[in-house]
Amino acid sequence: MYGDSAASRKRVAQLREQGGDIRAAADRLVAQAESVPWHGRAAEAMRTRIKERANHLRVAADHHETAADSLARHLTEVDARKETIEATRHRAESLTSDAASRIAALDPESGAQPADEDAVLAAFTPPPAGHKDWLSVELPGL
Repeated sequence: MYGDSAASRKRVAQLREQGGDIRAAADRLVAQAESVPWHGRAAEAMRTRIKERANHLRVAADHHETAADSLARHLTEVDARKETIEATRHRAESLTSDAASRIAALDPESGAQPADEDAVLAAFTPPPAGHKDWLSVELPGL
């Protein structure tokens, strides 16, 4: 099976938390710089520089949020594919089982031959469970 959804969800949460931590650190840095009892041109230059650096940190925090959003969207797609794979596998198993039952019920002495669809279904070799090849399986009735 592709993609560990639980691990991906955990990573999304970590990225969001890291973004929040970075943003909070930027706010603390600015607050600390503003609270320094220092005046003059050098003090203002320091405060300006700290605000610039804090803005860089906020941009980094935004990048964390963007990455978390992208990973969350990807996870939604992975989960949808995994559901499609499982539904296709389940339907294929049902179709091949039914075909095998119909073929087994044929009277060999009468010379009856299985329907073309049943022959195709009986000859089907399924991909491994959870494999992406399930997305391209083509069977009669599927």
